[in-house]
Amino acid sequence: MTTAEQLINAARELRNAAKEMSFSHPVAFVYNPLEYAWKSHSLYLERFGDSRKMVIFLGMNPGPWGMVQTGVPFGEIDAVKNWLGIEAPVEKPAAQHPKRPVTGFQCQRSEVSGKRLWGLFKERFAHPENFFYDHFVANYCPLAFIEESGRNRTPDKLKPNERRLLFQVCDLHLAQVIQTLEPEWVIGVGRFTHQCILRVLENADTSTHLHTKVQAASILHPSPASPAANRDWAGTVTQQLINLKIWS
Repeated sequence: MTTAEQLINAARELRNAAKEMSFSHPVAFVYNPLEYAWKSHSLYLERFGDSRKMVIFLGMNPGPWGMVQTGVPFGEIDAVKNWLGIEAPVEKPAAQHPKRPVTGFQCQRSEVSGKRLWGLFKERFAHPENFFYDHFVANYCPLAFIEESGRNRTPDKLKPNERRLLFQVCDLHLAQVIQTLEPEWVIGVGRFTHQCILRVLENADTSTHLHTKVQAASILHPSPASPAANRDWAGTVTQQLINLKIWS
């Protein structure tokens, strides 16, 4: 079985496990793009997850104008269509918040985090094949949570029992991704995912690749909600990766 096939199987298991979960107030809507945007997500894995990697970048969960629309991690429309070369039919979630409609690749909004992340990789590597030769981008949690007001609710803000069950399946999936791609580094895009990576590595069986050979670190999250990210995010992250000796 190829690495891409292993990733697709793991994503299918994650999709199905997440589908069985329920979440209470203040979560009013739950979007699972691994269901309704499966075609583009599986195409991303098939095209770019076809080899072992040196570095995995790990995001938290789908953003409303990124992966929620395209099924691709940090999936800002322009980057996914015109740099990654991915565009596929996107269905609709079973229930949608009127302020957070899923229009797929017709979405007119741009997700700043995805624009910054993929923009940096495009600037540095020029072509996606160069980047994905030994890099990969994944998300920790496949679900997007929306409150009645339309506000995004991040996974770390869920109720403790809901968070525990969700994180169990997300940890398992992350472990599968790491075992499949055998990276030297897993980089949390932000502090939350860095902690998730450390937990997965700490709990790994001592006989696995995860336990002995994988290093964890974090980079500044590109969200515009972060004042630091609005001051030359690309330059800051490039320097962080140089300091880690991941980039030269």
